[in-house]
Formats: sequence, C-alpha cells, structure tokens
Amino acid sequence: MSLSRTDVEKIAHLARLEINEQEAQTFADSLSQILSLIEQMNAVDTTGVTPMAHPREAALRLREDKVTEGDERSKFQQIAPAAEAGLYLVPKVIE
Repeated sequence: MSLSRTDVEKIAHLARLEINEQEAQTFADSLSQILSLIEQMNAVDTTGVTPMAHPREAALRLREDKVTEGDERSKFQQIAPAAEAGLYLVPKVIE
C-alpha cells in the first residue's frame, strides 16, 4: 500500500498539522515504506509460532534488598540555604 501526497495532506488536516507540499511528499514516501514493510511482515507464515512476552526468556538476577548508603540528611541540611526542624525551607511561589 502506498500513500499519495494528497492522502498525507488529508491526514495532516485531520490531525490539525500544518505541512507544506515538500514535507507532504517526504512523509508520503516515508509512510509508504513503513506500510510496505508491514505488508512484508504480514506475509510471513507464523502458524505454530508461540508468542513471546519478551525476546529474552531469561530470569533476571535480583540483588539483595539492603541499605547501601547511610543517612546524611544533617550533612546536606547544613549546606542548604534554609532548613528548620529537619525540613528544607523554600520561598513561597503561590500567593
């Protein structure tokens, strides 16, 4: 299936996109190539092929869930512009 420039212009109008004639021709060529590839893929006989959820049917290695960094909140609040009672103070942005 191939798309013409007028087909692309109609699609662009429906999508409320503004494209010029050169872009329309470029998009028509690109979309035609994509549709051609899809037609080739649909032509392949896939009977007997089980669908996969993921291309690698391998189990993932999981790491142990443990803390690797210590609590450094007081260190970071010392260098903050403003902090009080363990909280960072920020300027009011909404009136």
